[in-house]
Amino acid sequence: MSRHATITQSYQERASLPKTSPVASYLLRLIAAKQTNLCVSADVSTTRELLQLAEEVGDSICMLKTHADIINDFGPRTIEGLKEIAAKKHFLVFEDRKFGDIGSTVQKQFTAGPLQIVRWANIINAHIFPGPAIITALSQAAHDAVKPPLLRSLLILAEMSSAGNLMTGSYTEQCVVEARKNPEFVMGFIAQRTLNEQPGDNFITMTPGVQIGATGDGLGQQYNTPEKVIGEAGTDIIIVGRGVYGAQDKRAKAEEYRVRAWKAYEGRIGAATATKGSR
Repeated sequence: MSRHATITQSYQERASLPKTSPVASYLLRLIAAKQTNLCVSADVSTTRELLQLAEEVGDSICMLKTHADIINDFGPRTIEGLKEIAAKKHFLVFEDRKFGDIGSTVQKQFTAGPLQIVRWANIINAHIFPGPAIITALSQAAHDAVKPPLLRSLLILAEMSSAGNLMTGSYTEQCVVEARKNPEFVMGFIAQRTLNEQPGDNFITMTPGVQIGATGDGLGQQYNTPEKVIGEAGTDIIIVGRGVYGAQDKRAKAEEYRVRAWKAYEGRIGAATATKGSR
């Protein structure tokens, strides 16, 4: 694992570093305050299921990841209910839209249509296969639609957890290059390891494909443990889907993941501190 400075720093320390996007800074402070680096993926199909899950796991998460386009009855009730629970439980909302089109199209997908994502999602994500203009287009749309302090931020999809995916090393490297050009809007990456390499990097890395006691789902998904992605790969937030929403007691299962991921983080920065002290 790369020995970048962010691996040894606490979330609270990183929140004040230069070149940290406003949303990233807020999120890092939120993570430190709630002592949770868990994001639950709400892969459910009704507003009722979504809001019920948000209520049940809200105290244990820093973020809820949504797929609005699979909610059969998505509408104003969904939006207002989600915003209300997020404010009450103190977590951010990440819409996993994976934007990947030309600039004018992604702007409309972000701000218009039945989903109106810009209204309620604090964080979105995108591929950069269409080129860096997709970042500029989404940033401009967010700036025009939402005024401070209600800011929006972008995660670049740099790596995936599915077997045989085509996100090669050169693509991942270009993701980092483009992120460095847009530090006010790009907060970090979806990736399997920390992508902070240069001294000034302070990107947040979120890692999907985390599940306890499973190695895959038969459909290409490959699972890792909280200890592996946080403790060994140096990432910042685990994303857990079926491991939580598929559990009988979702609240208890979310808390189990929170505890394990947080202990992995404490072990990582503690081990780094101990190593420094022994030199």
